[in-house]
Amino acid sequence: MSLFKVDQSKCKKDGICTLECPIKIIQMGEEGFPVMLAEDFCINCGHCVSVCPQGAVTLKTMKPEDLIAVQEGLLPGPEQVDHFLSTRRSIRAYKGSTVDRKVLERLIGIAGYAPSGHNAQPVEWLVVENTEEVRRLSGIVVDWMRFMVKEKPEMAGPLHLDMVVARWDAGEDVICREAPHVVLAHGLKKNPMSSAACTIALTYLELAAYSMGLGACWAGYLGIAAAVFPPMIQALGLPEEHQVFGAMMLGYPKFKYHRIPLRKKPVVIWK
Repeated sequence: MSLFKVDQSKCKKDGICTLECPIKIIQMGEEGFPVMLAEDFCINCGHCVSVCPQGAVTLKTMKPEDLIAVQEGLLPGPEQVDHFLSTRRSIRAYKGSTVDRKVLERLIGIAGYAPSGHNAQPVEWLVVENTEEVRRLSGIVVDWMRFMVKEKPEMAGPLHLDMVVARWDAGEDVICREAPHVVLAHGLKKNPMSSAACTIALTYLELAAYSMGLGACWAGYLGIAAAVFPPMIQALGLPEEHQVFGAMMLGYPKFKYHRIPLRKKPVVIWK
């Protein structure tokens, strides 16, 4: 079976699939039906299957009947999107309860729809479910900070890492904020698209978490240590050719926000 197939009994010869193909390898053939000219260049994005109103296009990797139909009634309007994004907060105070694994799996599934260059989808995940393991990893982050304060004070100083260590020693977790879970996104070190793809995917995950009544916050200290500190890299146990490109705390928020804080006016250059 070829990669690209058209059901000629359904196709209306409207050429929509040719216009929507991002690689422009689908063109109208001599008989007026779309054909794929260079299957090796297909990035398997599925746009041709998804955009065809008649469901006439099939890829070897996906059939129209296997795809979820777009439900217009579930799409938010501009006001809903504005309010949703404006009311999202970074959560740093969590309840003690954990999040069910099925919910975590759903979040990661949604994050899988985040865009990636050339549809490479390079993001892989490490989910730290065990709260005690989150605490242990936080301690390793503090070990990295102690190293930085002693060996590289010129870098530790501006980041006030000494103050973070002091708060940890006083019994305050300012690393992962006593979040019950941490989610890390990682990918191949040599893939130039891994960093941006992980960042975008984690952003999707954070927004999806908010929609489910969860709270999330970027675990910046953990993310840095996971990328550069050998004891942390060893503790995470990822493939040697992979690198962590971002980490997210996750749990149920302890408090509810009631107002939207002010933000700086955007600085825009128009041309």
